Amino acid sequence: MAAFASHPSDAASIATIRTLAADVVGKANSGHPGAPMGMAPVAHVLFTRFFNTNPKNSKWFNRDRFVLSNGHACALQYITLHLMGFKLSMDDLKAFRQIGSLTPGHPEAGHTDGIEVTTGPLGQGISSAVGLAIAQVHLGAVYNRDGFDLINNYTYVFLGDGCLMEGISSEASSLAGHLQLGNLIAIYDDNHISIDGDTNVAFTENVEQRYLSYGWQVLHVDDGDNDLEGIYKAITEAQKEKFKPTLIRLRTTIGYGSKQQGTHGVHGAPLKADDIAQLKVKVGFPQDQTFYVPQEVYTTWAEIGKRGASLEQKWSAALAEYGKKFPAEHAELTRRIAGELPAGWEQKLPTYTPADAAQASRKLSEIVLTAITPVLPDLIGGSADLTGSNLTRVKGVTDFQPPSTGLGNYAGTYIRYGVREHGMGAIANGLAAYGGIVPFIATFLNFVSYAAGAVRLSALSGHQVIWVATHDSIGLGEDGPTHQPVETGIHFRAMPNVAFWRPADGNETSAAYLVALNSKKTPSILSLSRQNLPNLENSTIERASKGGYIVHEEEGEDLTIVSAGSEVSIALEAAGKLKAQGIKTRVVSLPCWLVFDQQPDEYRLSVLRSGAPILSLEALSTAGWAKYSHEQYGLTTFGASGPYKKVYEKFGITGDNIAVVGKKVVDFYKAKGGEVISPLVKAL
Repeated sequence: MAAFASHPSDAASIATIRTLAADVVGKANSGHPGAPMGMAPVAHVLFTRFFNTNPKNSKWFNRDRFVLSNGHACALQYITLHLMGFKLSMDDLKAFRQIGSLTPGHPEAGHTDGIEVTTGPLGQGISSAVGLAIAQVHLGAVYNRDGFDLINNYTYVFLGDGCLMEGISSEASSLAGHLQLGNLIAIYDDNHISIDGDTNVAFTENVEQRYLSYGWQVLHVDDGDNDLEGIYKAITEAQKEKFKPTLIRLRTTIGYGSKQQGTHGVHGAPLKADDIAQLKVKVGFPQDQTFYVPQEVYTTWAEIGKRGASLEQKWSAALAEYGKKFPAEHAELTRRIAGELPAGWEQKLPTYTPADAAQASRKLSEIVLTAITPVLPDLIGGSADLTGSNLTRVKGVTDFQPPSTGLGNYAGTYIRYGVREHGMGAIANGLAAYGGIVPFIATFLNFVSYAAGAVRLSALSGHQVIWVATHDSIGLGEDGPTHQPVETGIHFRAMPNVAFWRPADGNETSAAYLVALNSKKTPSILSLSRQNLPNLENSTIERASKGGYIVHEEEGEDLTIVSAGSEVSIALEAAGKLKAQGIKTRVVSLPCWLVFDQQPDEYRLSVLRSGAPILSLEALSTAGWAKYSHEQYGLTTFGASGPYKKVYEKFGITGDNIAVVGKKVVDFYKAKGGEVISPLVKAL
């Protein structure tokens, strides 16, 4: 890397970012101008001197990735995207934080051209960036060859004090240090200001020492407001370090140039008109013009796109040559970049009949993974220190580890996340966002709640992350109510664009994987049992793939029981007892509400039809089941510690008791009289 050389447009570019930030936030009368103004110099140096991207093709695979972890500073990111020539116009900047604009209040992946991951909830961005870095290291290890360094990009992150206070960043940063991710460069905006004021009211730790203990290289620039050469040298030094991620502590003045610079007053509120005017005078810009960009700035920043287009052209030529020498690897890599799964992989999914032995759905999940892993190199798995309980590491795989540890290598496909559920979820978002990878991650269902923030961003961003969530109900038994997730199901079922699956047997487990792997824009949570489940008479992968289907049919029924997961077999047992009393009972399995709701109305009404009352049964909270049933039976309290069959008995979730409950429901509706209409029949 050449030594730093100043450019005639440096001062104008930095002034442009600062004044645009003030104008963007000022016009919206909402937002955060302070951090963009303070970080203008480092943004200018990073993007004009180092960053490799092609704005005309924002999905070029070997582009550098940039993550704004302090997402409230998004005016900075939108401004730089505009200056580089991404699909973000000046009119888009003027529509900041307005309905339907491409410049929402925090960056959203899939919404705005050039945004890699959604940020805003603090700590998520730096944690997802760890996933982006892992993806590059892994794919490079698998596909790069001598003379063909095809996948070698950097991941750059801006982050602030808030990101470092959030526990998730500690989880992810600790793992990044262990994994020796030398391609990850994080720039910490050390401006000493948070919403409450000076950070010394709550945050006085030595961040540099903390990151050194994680195994990171730590550098610092003491004058981030003016020292462009110092910023340049720090990033250059970070790139030289190949076996450690780097944190650059950059001391800046929040709101630099404002009358309120250095105070929390410029953190989250627009500047007053006179303040914006004096700022423009100070930098030599016309104070009577808003959204002013000198032509020399556009010219300078256009060079980034030209450089990137040239790099992509050379990369594409190298990829073509690679294809001649390594045709099999080329075919697989280009397939993965295109986001396509191998043809016919579905044929490997296990199928079952009632004659097959009862097994826990966590074991059935392991059987699926064992069957499909050899034909799906796209799968990168891992567990939060529960591998032996989640059953997610199949025979023959290698751990993803730095080769120097002797524990595995970077081509490995199994990640040991440690007890870091939240960090794991955000890292998986980064893996999915990078491309070419379908991540699956595992813990107990109860502890997916620890990672709810990351799950929410998966759903909002459309990241295909698959959670293997075992020990999914009171059926885990002796660990007791601290581990029994009675409320977790409704939490994630209520979350938009999350497919929450509770498979009842082997075919339903295979169906859950089939749909999850084909759902490119939807995260999935596979809620799996610890106890054994019998294989059902009428289950098939095809039926279960619709999210709900009839397990036991009766014409002229008196009752339908709708259930999910381990309780479906209990519903079937109750139906048999009711039939002995002359009460005809249908049973419906509803393993995934989201997928069922996506089916045609005609199909859904054939499954949950009018004519007889519908009773829901689940060993979780009954919340939400009124959407599919007239009456609900489940838990209204936390669980209990004991052998799982005894726990089920305590809460009345047995064939005998559900038969009693079912008869009460039938008797009530017969006495009530009138037509019983399906709960699916509604005006809205």
